[in-house]
Amino acid sequence: MTTTYGMIGLGRMGGNMSRRIARAGLEVIAWDRAAGARSALTAEAGIRTVETLEELATGLPTPRVVWMMLPAGEPTEQVFERLQTLLSSGDVIVDGANAWYRDSQRRAAHAVAAGLQLVDAGVSGGVWGLTNGYGLMVGGSADAVARIEPMLKALAPAPDRGWLHCGASGAGHFAKMVHNGIEYGLMQAYAEGLALLRAKKDLNLDVAAIAESWRHGTVIRSWLLDLTAEFLAEDAKLESIAPRVADSGEGRWAAIESVELGVPTPVMTLALMQRFASQDRGDYANRVLARLRQSFGGHAVTKS
Repeated sequence: MTTTYGMIGLGRMGGNMSRRIARAGLEVIAWDRAAGARSALTAEAGIRTVETLEELATGLPTPRVVWMMLPAGEPTEQVFERLQTLLSSGDVIVDGANAWYRDSQRRAAHAVAAGLQLVDAGVSGGVWGLTNGYGLMVGGSADAVARIEPMLKALAPAPDRGWLHCGASGAGHFAKMVHNGIEYGLMQAYAEGLALLRAKKDLNLDVAAIAESWRHGTVIRSWLLDLTAEFLAEDAKLESIAPRVADSGEGRWAAIESVELGVPTPVMTLALMQRFASQDRGDYANRVLARLRQSFGGHAVTKS
């Protein structure tokens, strides 16, 4: 079994994943279109950066394994199409983006038609993955997953846990989609609870201290709570942070899928709606509401 693997995309995730794979004793040939991303890894033992996709393909032993860690959508699509012209029958492509699982199923069919195999990999762990390991949910054929098993064991928190072959093509990204929907709900619950604590001014509550105390022995302790307590200890008021929360797309896909399957997911969906509201997408609707209250009840409106 090969011990040299390709990594495409060396950003916050791909760069650290390359490091973790190399530190496990495997070799990595890495490429990113940005010279700065490549140069950041040149001093890492076990990692060889190249300047073109062609160099990456020719530098890997056959049958090849290439992991794409690129933004979902067009960047992934373009590189996937390019790889089909550079790789050979029997090679494996791994897509580690937060991709829509139906796109993964489509790409898997295209890969098979070209004599290749595609593994869709949902990756969790963020910037802490290098130290703590990554949670990995993968979909694809048993043969293809077996081929990337050394990478999975290197990336996971331990070789025997933290990674799972979830099922056929699309299963990995579907599991990651649901994972992110749960993440939205958990984050929203913590945010609302802490906001409620802070609003009770007459009790003079120490929100940071309460968050820290919850980390020990309570039923709501979690890694997300650990991170929350850590930044609140530094700055409990958060006045320098804009109240705007982006959404990456996974929460939208989870909400749409729940509608299509007829499965109620009110917490996930409302958490997504709150993110939209933070992005000023509810401003017009709120203006309508204010004007309606004035129209039927004579209530005053606040001029902007």
